[in-house]
Amino acid sequence: MAANTEKRGQRLVAQNKKAQFDYFIEETFQAGVSLSGTEVKSLRAGRCNLKESYVVIEGGSAFIEGMHISPYEHGNVFNKDPLRRRRLLLHRFEINRLRAAVTREGYTVVPVRVYFVGSLIKMDVALAKGKKLYDKREDMAKKAQRRDAEREFRVRNL
Repeated sequence: MAANTEKRGQRLVAQNKKAQFDYFIEETFQAGVSLSGTEVKSLRAGRCNLKESYVVIEGGSAFIEGMHISPYEHGNVFNKDPLRRRRLLLHRFEINRLRAAVTREGYTVVPVRVYFVGSLIKMDVALAKGKKLYDKREDMAKKAQRRDAEREFRVRNL
């Protein structure tokens, strides 16, 4: 996947693999992120964690909470709080669509990945619906079955 994004001028910084496991991803949106200078330098070094982050929509704006960007080591007084709330740059109609979906049954907005497009930092946020425990077990069984089939195919073709 990383090699695939390199070809299109994108460089992956962080990915939220738990989002695929915990949610059914319905639709994704590309958003910009409003950051300070030391946060950008820290992202260039790949120091970002999306594990427990989520998106909140308040008063016509979208914010990401819980995204951890480690402090830049040479940033001293210019470093911001690593877990501070950051504004997402989305179009008005995208924010309205996300707000309408979140107010419906069981939908949430989760960040999927953070990457560079040229010098700009972008984030994919997904409109997602939570999986039940039996859905997660079913996905794990399918993944194990696919792995076994690939292993058997490799053994036969040696």
